[in-house]
Amino acid sequence: MRPDADSDADAEAVAEQVFAALADPTRRAVLAELASGGPATATDLAGRLPITRQAVAKHLALLADAGLVTAEPGERRRVRYRLRSAPMRVAQQYLAALARDWDGPLDALRNHLDR
Repeated sequence: MRPDADSDADAEAVAEQVFAALADPTRRAVLAELASGGPATATDLAGRLPITRQAVAKHLALLADAGLVTAEPGERRRVRYRLRSAPMRVAQQYLAALARDWDGPLDALRNHLDR
C-alpha cells in the first residue's frame, strides 16, 4: 500500500460527500445564498428561498454533514451558518487528479486515431 493511500481514501470520501450534497439543486441554492449574502440563519435563508424554514434546516444539516457549512451560535440562541471552503477544495483536487489520470490515455488515443 502506498504511504498516501489513506489520505487518498480520505480525500475521496470527502469528495463523495461534497458531490452528494451538491447533487441537489436546493442545497446548491442554499450554498449560493450563503456565498452571496454571508452567514445566515435558517429563517433568513427561508426568507430568500422558495422553501420553508424546516426544509432549509434539513438541507443545512446535510450540508453540515458534508462539511460545507458550519453552525455558529448567534444572538438570542439563533444559529448562523457559514460556508466552509475546505471540503470544496478537496473535491476540486480530486477532480483535477481524475482529469490528469485521463489526460495521458486520451492523448494516446487521439495520437493513435490521428495516425
